[in-house]
Amino acid sequence: MAEEELTEEQEELIDRLIRAGLQKNIARTLVFVAGKDETKSRKIESATDLRQPEVSIAMQELREKGWVTKRDIKKEGKGRPVHGYTLDKPIEEILEEVEEKEKERIEEIKENIDRIKSLVDSIY
Repeated sequence: MAEEELTEEQEELIDRLIRAGLQKNIARTLVFVAGKDETKSRKIESATDLRQPEVSIAMQELREKGWVTKRDIKKEGKGRPVHGYTLDKPIEEILEEVEEKEKERIEEIKENIDRIKSLVDSIY
């Protein structure tokens, strides 16, 4: 069992972000990181029920979008390096980007439906 779990509201936010087009792992990781000043990979894995490679891939994509920053944390001894993650911009700005993508998708759907109607009218 995870030492720190996502709340019901966070789970609903994740579901809605997935419906808005985000991949599941990205949505889960983003929502967890958004609630922290800084967090480490292990905590993300534990709280989101994702495996290490899934978290790594999600974090890479979040960094590419400019939503998350990675910081290397020095640790003693050998083993896998430890990384700290923080949001690079407020969650509200990130959600504005998601909203803009959704609006573009809605417009594409409307254009497609209009074209379908036009083709039906010209064919039949």
